[in-house]
Amino acid sequence: MIHYTLACDKGHDFEGWFSSSDDFDRQVAARLVTCPSCGSLSVNKQLMAPAVSTARKKEARRALVTDQAQKETIAKLKELVKSIRENAEDVGERFPDEARKIHYGEADQRGLIGKATAEEAIALIEEGIEIAPLPVLPDDAN
Repeated sequence: MIHYTLACDKGHDFEGWFSSSDDFDRQVAARLVTCPSCGSLSVNKQLMAPAVSTARKKEARRALVTDQAQKETIAKLKELVKSIRENAEDVGERFPDEARKIHYGEADQRGLIGKATAEEAIALIEEGIEIAPLPVLPDDAN
């Protein structure tokens, strides 16, 4: 949409929105554009300052979009972590041992959560045991 400042031949200023410059010209030719103050059909576009998008405005829009996307992503991650916690057995410090038992068929398949040191996690991965850390989200630290 294009926003125009308009004026009639009697000096009344008003605004109009049009889908294009050609749309404005068609409506004036069809006598559809009239002054809301006096009804004059003699209407012209006035000089207007262009709507310039500055770097500051672009950065503000980008920050708003990024902030919203970040909030949505965190909300989805919270949902995912909640679902994992609700559907897994928390075995705490026994995690490496329990994960190995399941991997080697010594225990029934089930979802596990628990704790492992970095060295223990690396050893599990090297053994071909699929593990993944649960993310610590901003509100989790509070």
